Amino acid sequence: MSFHFRKMNGLGNDFVVLDARQNTIAISESQARAIADRKSGIGCDQLIVMEKSNFADVRMRIWNAEGGEVPSCGNASRCIADLIFDEKHTGQATIETLGGLLVATKAGEKLVTIDQGVPKFGWAEIPLSEPFADTRHIELQVGPIDAPLIHSPSVVNVGNPHCIFWVNDLDVVDFSRVGPMLENHPMFPERANISLAKVVARDHVILKVWERGAGLTQACGTAACATMAAGHRIKIIDAKCKISLPGGDLFMAVNEANGHILMTGPATYDFEGTLPEGLL
Repeated sequence: MSFHFRKMNGLGNDFVVLDARQNTIAISESQARAIADRKSGIGCDQLIVMEKSNFADVRMRIWNAEGGEVPSCGNASRCIADLIFDEKHTGQATIETLGGLLVATKAGEKLVTIDQGVPKFGWAEIPLSEPFADTRHIELQVGPIDAPLIHSPSVVNVGNPHCIFWVNDLDVVDFSRVGPMLENHPMFPERANISLAKVVARDHVILKVWERGAGLTQACGTAACATMAAGHRIKIIDAKCKISLPGGDLFMAVNEANGHILMTGPATYDFEGTLPEGLL
């Protein structure tokens, strides 16, 4: 059986989207890697499969380029929501993910707001491998013990685990080398997404992200959500904030009435086609 695919992106964070609501698809790690391969496959940061949901408009499953299934992807959520908007001629959609139920609202032409829900700050919820009474800053550093290059990150779970180092210089470390070391640090039993965040104003943060299972990325929606949650918690950014990534800007907010994190950004359609024989 041949499978139709769509190629989409959110700020350059790109996806191959398969619709399995009518014909189910069993995805293995090797198949996900093959589809994501930029030389021999279609090429993407994440493979997204749409499935039927018993309680939401759609179920979204996510595989990183390395082949592992993950619970959340903020940029992909906006893309899937935009497809549902077009299908149902509506301005709201619900998306079931392993990381929880998401509510999406149309915010403009190809602009989507995702309610990412309430962030989790407990050490066991993130999870960390050892207890920390206060996860606003944990004991973790890179560089000499008496003069670390980066240290004392904030940690949070927004559907997946995130570790945010607050820096004055985004090039303070070789992120292509340090990113994978921190992603796989023993502190993170499920690995973690690693961010360097530079606060340039209380309403503007510049972000560089090493994404778990994908590496350096043009954009990571959940990293922006995590940065918003952690930065507002430690009172260094306001309840509304622009977060700039290499691929562009996301507009973030904290609903102070219920603690939910809201992310607004674009969803972009690239092209579509049929998967070559042998990829599935």
